[in-house]
Amino acid sequence: MDSKTQASPSGPLAGVRVLDLSRVLAGPWSTQILGDLGAEVIKVEQPGAGDDTRRWGPPDIPDGSGDSAYYACANRNKRSIAIDIASPEGSALIRRLVAQADIVVENFRVGGLAKYGLDYASLAAIKPDLIYCSVTGFGQDGPYANRGGYDVLAQGMSGLMSVTGRPDDEPGGGPMKVGIAISDLSTGLYAAISILAALNHRNRTGEGQQIDCALLDTQVALLINQASNYLNGGVEPRRLGNEHPNMVVYRDFACADGDVLVALGNERQYRQFVEMIGRPDLATDPRFAENSGRIINRAALLAELFPVIARWKSADLLAAMDEAGLPAGRINTIPEALANPQIVARGLVNQLPRADGTPVHFLGYPAKFSATPPTYRLAPPRTGEHTRAVLHERLGLGDGELDALVAAGTIAGLPE
Repeated sequence: MDSKTQASPSGPLAGVRVLDLSRVLAGPWSTQILGDLGAEVIKVEQPGAGDDTRRWGPPDIPDGSGDSAYYACANRNKRSIAIDIASPEGSALIRRLVAQADIVVENFRVGGLAKYGLDYASLAAIKPDLIYCSVTGFGQDGPYANRGGYDVLAQGMSGLMSVTGRPDDEPGGGPMKVGIAISDLSTGLYAAISILAALNHRNRTGEGQQIDCALLDTQVALLINQASNYLNGGVEPRRLGNEHPNMVVYRDFACADGDVLVALGNERQYRQFVEMIGRPDLATDPRFAENSGRIINRAALLAELFPVIARWKSADLLAAMDEAGLPAGRINTIPEALANPQIVARGLVNQLPRADGTPVHFLGYPAKFSATPPTYRLAPPRTGEHTRAVLHERLGLGDGELDALVAAGTIAGLPE
């Protein structure tokens, strides 16, 4: 633990209370962000099962709990309570907790919480200024609203996979998903951003609201320049491997002993680069003198560059580009990236101990705050680890009442 690790919440969201009814990734990712920024997050899980991702291993957290490393990536800074929301007693407990909360995040199927009285309309009647964020695959309305949604479906249906991967006419060509759950993660980010906007609105007006976030909507929104090229230029995007549709030169190159990434974003950088590699003529050739020409004549330019760059050793090319102030880098493995001196210097890799002392390693919040930095207070919890403590603190339930709820199967928790 570092100096930012502490037991009580601080940071820009200190004092904000979040009830997290979500599971898997998009919802938990959003609530972890809120927790890092100081909010108090209570994660509600199903007794005896917990979040689905707890069993998405191996690898697992090495404490014998069976909780996966995957689960650990999105659930720090939370306390876990295990409540059977399908029972009348369990849903009643949730409603009592909502009365004390500022934010609810859920990712049940559309309408799935209404039968328990935990939908937005029911909870807003209890707490009118509640911010209620629903995260689903396809949103609260539209022809696909009742479908279940997962990240890979959003990647494929959004068009993302049509521009990801090698071109069809190259070996290994065809659609490819991104190597992380980008649709889930970006939806979690949009959910957190939207919650903060709603929180500011509530602080000004006292008015709560429901937020509707969908994986497919988010992933389509993230098509950015690719969609704009089609909408405004009539150009249907296609797979380009590691190349950029709107900039040339911007891709990987094979050196004599490994690959190097070259990212030239303007004409000055391009001219400097071709001069540095001994081909200044490529800056004056009318086919390549401007970026628009390089896009049209991409294949011809690359045919000139490939053999020249292949004669360089990767370290020499990177050093020469660094000296010239030109953007370049290696293609790192994840272990190499995590050990990179820049990442180490930025303090992105952290750890927190679980109750038994087992360290859980994680990647921290990436933005730096000069006045209210993120804090890392709680390791990803065991299922129901804080059930009794939270219900006692928040609702004033005594041991006898808690024991009766455990005996009825309404709640569950770790032995104390």
